[in-house]
Amino acid sequence: MPMSLADIVATLPSDESWGPSTTTDALVDGVPYAPYSKSDKLGRMADWTTEGKDREGRGGRQQYNRNYKDQQVYGAGTSSLFAVQVAEDESSFSVVDNTRTSTKSRGFGRGGATFVRGRGRGGRDQRGGRGTFQRVGQRGGQQNGYYDNRGGRAGRGGRRFGGWKDYDKPQRNRDSSVNIKPDWQMLEEIDFNRLAKLNLETSTGEDIDSYGFLYYYDRAFDRPLVKNNERKLNVVDRVAYNVTTSQDPIINELAEKDEATIFATDNILSMLMCAPRSVYSWDIVITRTGNKIFLDKRDGSSLDMVSVNENAADAPLEASEGNKDSINFPGALALEATFINHNFVNQTVIESETSKHEMAHDNPFYNPSEETEALASKAYKYRRFDLSLEKDEDPLHLIVRTELDAVVKNNISGEDQLLVIKALNEFDHKAQGSGGALDWRTKLTSQRGAVVATEMKNNSCKLARWTVQSILARADVMKLGFVSRATPKAADRHVILGVMGYDPRKFAEQMNLNLSNGWGIVRTIIDMVRGMKDGKYVLVKDPNKNLLRLYEVPAGTFEEDDGTQEEIVEEGAE
Repeated sequence: MPMSLADIVATLPSDESWGPSTTTDALVDGVPYAPYSKSDKLGRMADWTTEGKDREGRGGRQQYNRNYKDQQVYGAGTSSLFAVQVAEDESSFSVVDNTRTSTKSRGFGRGGATFVRGRGRGGRDQRGGRGTFQRVGQRGGQQNGYYDNRGGRAGRGGRRFGGWKDYDKPQRNRDSSVNIKPDWQMLEEIDFNRLAKLNLETSTGEDIDSYGFLYYYDRAFDRPLVKNNERKLNVVDRVAYNVTTSQDPIINELAEKDEATIFATDNILSMLMCAPRSVYSWDIVITRTGNKIFLDKRDGSSLDMVSVNENAADAPLEASEGNKDSINFPGALALEATFINHNFVNQTVIESETSKHEMAHDNPFYNPSEETEALASKAYKYRRFDLSLEKDEDPLHLIVRTELDAVVKNNISGEDQLLVIKALNEFDHKAQGSGGALDWRTKLTSQRGAVVATEMKNNSCKLARWTVQSILARADVMKLGFVSRATPKAADRHVILGVMGYDPRKFAEQMNLNLSNGWGIVRTIIDMVRGMKDGKYVLVKDPNKNLLRLYEVPAGTFEEDDGTQEEIVEEGAE
């Protein structure tokens, strides 16, 4: 019998809702029920590869499942009732430690071809005493501490990703050029990215005075070599001085006359101006006395040495990093390059007392009554630059001691042209650390441009410093010699393969070297020191990061006790 309307109404629920009855039970036949969202995309019922998506991949980037990266697991839009809560994230856990620790080695610095002569224990950073000098043509000592922080190898033609384990190469840990002591107080930390944005336009400078003399350059070295007729690099013993700023008697006189506020040498100033290109650690000692600021180098500093393939993607390795060729260690290569540069300059000039270019004054560091060896061809020009800004109430001038190596007659006008002479060296184009260099013996004549371009890449900092030194001295030509080992396994015998001449200003354009940026860096560091109290400070390039740190150090740092006996100290000889 059909139900009446009254019976149907009587069976309805007493509350105002209608439809199936609600329940608080979250179980369906004893199994937890996962809520369903309409926004979820239907995919696999179970995805066992989810854990792999969160792992760190090559180069630190997260790896995703390439085939299913756009798919979602059923119910992923809501919290899962089946998720297991773990105490720690185990995705970063590794059973095997692949990191490699290198043994601590000596920082690059003391020793080598540097002989110290002065009052006290080697005449170390003493004001008023005779400055240190370098005797060219000497060898000895061992230098360690040059490393590179770039992992992986690089070949010709750009970046190479190499084998599958390249990503796992540990970063090279280099030592600082100077030992940072606990009582040093760090004042500033400057990143290279900030330095690259600085800019200061300044004039070409003015000459204040000149000292020394120059021999004429031997044009025979510019001629191409006859086949199978190599020119050997000879050891020429000549006295060359490398006096730091505060020990220079001429600079001290100019400071007393209040000729400028800042004083430096071209060796120190070029390193500061080219700081963003540097890889190895270096340091500069800054002394503020009243309103005067002196930029100095430590005795035996890495600034005195010539680096090799510093900017190469596959820079030379240390013994602790697997390098088995002791003559190709970074320190040994730097010592070899310094030895080559000293002798190359002396060999490429024609020594004649009747035909030489005399400056206004004699060499201020040479004492003929005490020295037994002949003086090297060298001229010192003291030049002044204006670093003032429009907002400055008083002018800010910098005096720098620049160096010139030789002079040559112009073929057209017959006037004397000033030269700066440097030498690039090849150790073994097949060895580790060569940076993809070409074989100079076969390619220097036919592919000269490619050889120079490779050197610009592997030795960007060194070539930039040489170019800046030439421009600061207003040299007309910068001569670059190409010196190679007689045999790859002999680091004491070399041959001269050729010499090229460049206009320093045009060479700077080819290297994308901006001097305005360099002057901006100098002005920024000087402004930091001017805002501090009188004292001694040390600017250090971090050995493993692209940044500079400025420390305040005690007044007696880097100084030795005074003495009266004059001695020659050869450090690091083994």
